Amino acid sequence: MSAVSARVLDEAIAWQLCLGSGDASSQDQQSFAGWLAAHPDHARVWQQLSCLDQQLAGASATPARRALVRSSQNRRRLGSTLGTVLLCGLALGLAALHRPLGDYLADETTGSGEIRSLILADRTRLDLNSLSALDIDFDGSERRLFLRSGEVLIETGHDDPRPFVVETAQGRLRALGTRFLVRREGEATRLIVLQSAVAARPSSVPDERIVAAGEQVLMSATHLGASEAAPLSADAWSRGMLVVENQRLGDLLDQLGEYRTGYLGVDPSIADLRISGSFPLRDSDLALAALPPSLPVAIERHTDWWVRVVPRSATQEKSAGEK
Repeated sequence: MSAVSARVLDEAIAWQLCLGSGDASSQDQQSFAGWLAAHPDHARVWQQLSCLDQQLAGASATPARRALVRSSQNRRRLGSTLGTVLLCGLALGLAALHRPLGDYLADETTGSGEIRSLILADRTRLDLNSLSALDIDFDGSERRLFLRSGEVLIETGHDDPRPFVVETAQGRLRALGTRFLVRREGEATRLIVLQSAVAARPSSVPDERIVAAGEQVLMSATHLGASEAAPLSADAWSRGMLVVENQRLGDLLDQLGEYRTGYLGVDPSIADLRISGSFPLRDSDLALAALPPSLPVAIERHTDWWVRVVPRSATQEKSAGEK
């Protein structure tokens, strides 16, 4: 099955935000129905995005969502316990913000939850994801970026004859007139090619390998992994959305945690639950509130700094069944 175009994905995400806002008019509903029926790709991408409009609209009115609001109103009643939890949450939040010293020396950086776009001198567009650090080095013979940490979406300018190269600690990626993602993952670099192709070469390997559009690879300093199919909407974060398909709950929360301050954890007993769907990155509380309708989990919130996803209790299960 071929991937849908970036334009169709953009339109689907725009409809999700419109219909999930609570302000959609009957005319909006009719327009959406017309869009959905206009092409098979529209219905396909809408299904693959798991109808976020329905999930989040319901989540915003759930007891879990109301509990998140009430928790802030009840903080003064927690006394010394709150003080202890708050201090712990603050310490963990500061720990989460810890970054390598080199990141602070980078040409371009983003903070926790920040997504930023740049247009370079050659008209290349960069979108930097949360907690990213990047160096830019253009000279007479080469356009070069060095990704220290995080993730960058690149759409290269096409009117410049100089080679366009992205380097990481693991190797070198040479763009072949393209749109692609580069993400640091620990001691590896992930390349996801959205358009055209990229020539990838680990730092300890003499030869390049061409990675085509619709493919992704994981690169270490000594090895370039096998090509796999790229995720449908790997670049959705650049439009403020996180789209996952059959992902571990623990991995999803790790990703959401990059867009909020403080501790976001999960009980180990439910970390391996699988989930598919779309989640707004600019409102991680709303994203979390969308989990209980889909999974047997509850949101345990002590402060804004300390949030944990835990198994739903028998009492909560009974209460949910009565609704």
